[in-house]
Amino acid sequence: MTRSKKKRSIYRTVILSCISVIGLLIVIAGAYAGVLHHKAMSALHKISAAEYTAPQQQEVSHQVPEADAEIESIGEEDMKPVTFLLAGVDNREGSGGTMNTDVMMIATLNPKTKSASLLSIPRDLKITPAGQTSHKANYFYAHHYIQDKTTAMAETKQLFGELLQIPIDYMVLINFDGFRQAVDAVGGLEIDVDMDMRYIDNADGTHINLTKGLQHLDGQQTLDFVRYRKSNDGTGPSSDFDRNRRQQQVLNQMLDKLTSLNGIGQWGDMLDIIGDNVKTDIPEEKLKRWLFNFKQMKPDTTRMLNVEGDWKSPFVYWNKEDLTQAMEALYSNLGLNKKAKTNYGKHIGLYTKPNSQ
Repeated sequence: MTRSKKKRSIYRTVILSCISVIGLLIVIAGAYAGVLHHKAMSALHKISAAEYTAPQQQEVSHQVPEADAEIESIGEEDMKPVTFLLAGVDNREGSGGTMNTDVMMIATLNPKTKSASLLSIPRDLKITPAGQTSHKANYFYAHHYIQDKTTAMAETKQLFGELLQIPIDYMVLINFDGFRQAVDAVGGLEIDVDMDMRYIDNADGTHINLTKGLQHLDGQQTLDFVRYRKSNDGTGPSSDFDRNRRQQQVLNQMLDKLTSLNGIGQWGDMLDIIGDNVKTDIPEEKLKRWLFNFKQMKPDTTRMLNVEGDWKSPFVYWNKEDLTQAMEALYSNLGLNKKAKTNYGKHIGLYTKPNSQ
């Protein structure tokens, strides 16, 4: 099992957690006055960072809003279907500090129907843009970032939008070290570790050493707990079901902790973590409207779209039939005419099941 596959499940979970928690934190922080409200505004300012956005993309002035600034209601434009490219970067100490995106997801949100859809893009998916050589999916954001970080989001959105024949409005970039920091900020978690866990990978700084039983875990240990697959000698294997259960256990505790935070200090620390670890090209004023009207924007149903993959070193290939079904679901949630979209996947590594006609 490759290192990228080991990380994929936890990263998908952390992305979904971050998106939900960001809204929860900003909404609750909005109830406080003075310095905490200003911190909420400052976090929004950092998230929608000007240095990640080309001048022609900046729809508003990037000045930190005043603490008592009026919060606008969402309008008809905000209720239109929207598509996001969500990406996570593993910048933990020891991970190499690269800008490669360890996970990517296409997310569609339809506020009017209160529905969302999510499609995970394997980091090792083979992509061959027209006239270029083949690369893994996680290569492209880093490539554009090195060339010009102010246009990296726009270039990456355009590439994946063309590949999947779907309009991508915004990109959200999450540094997963923020998850570790967030667990530490709430004082750690009481976790019932279901088995002894021993695994070392010097390549990405992984040193898992947990003992079975109920215990208090800090942020790094919590990451180890949800990432664990098996020991170095192959013993003590952990199934996907086991990992999903662990992730749910951690997220439930995190949400409980967040809703019980007390005082400006704890909320202030959490807002600082969000501001430092989430970046997006969503205009600041739009982001503020969305997050402070979180209950109205939040979907009632979220559909996870599964596309079967096949590993043929060094790439992952998607199943063509599964991708077709997933794209039809995305188009439907956006209200697009799926019959007009027939060219998606042309430059993506695909395979067809032997029994398919």
